[in-house]
Amino acid sequence: MNQIVRLAIAAAVAGFSSGALAQLAETQIQLTEKHVEGFIAVQAGISAVVEKSQGAIFSDSGKHKAELDAVTRKHGFKSFAEYETVAANISMVMAGIDPQTKLFTDPQAAIRKEIDDVRSDKTIPASEKKQLLVELNEALKSAQPVQFPGNIDLVQKYYDQIDVTDIASIASSPPDTSVVRTVGSE
Repeated sequence: MNQIVRLAIAAAVAGFSSGALAQLAETQIQLTEKHVEGFIAVQAGISAVVEKSQGAIFSDSGKHKAELDAVTRKHGFKSFAEYETVAANISMVMAGIDPQTKLFTDPQAAIRKEIDDVRSDKTIPASEKKQLLVELNEALKSAQPVQFPGNIDLVQKYYDQIDVTDIASIASSPPDTSVVRTVGSE
């Protein structure tokens, strides 16, 4: 069950806004090594900007975006928007990778299996089971298949170097960005 919780958290992190997951299918891109290496390289800079903005009242979101844009350009991205797209694609793949085995499972298939497991688990109280099924069905609705299988191989290759806490940093709204580590254990 922890893998699904990890999947749901990662999907939420990738969402950044209510409509972003729906748009992700349209914005999936073929990742390159340059994209992934740039994402890894920019993590410290993004963290510094987010940490700085959370420590102060950040009324000038334009200034915040300019700082994020500068940091991402420094690491090879054309713009912060390109970084956001790359991060969303990495997040989507990360959501399907088991942290212990480093194997990828299609999020839709994993969620369907988890729904079946919850339904057949007689140890879960009825009220909790009902809530879990509601949450899992919502996660299933938003789960998108990975359109570029090569993205899975790239993210698996760099898995240990990718700090998923920084994926949350790409939220467009400044200081209230929440940082979530999407690591679960089976």
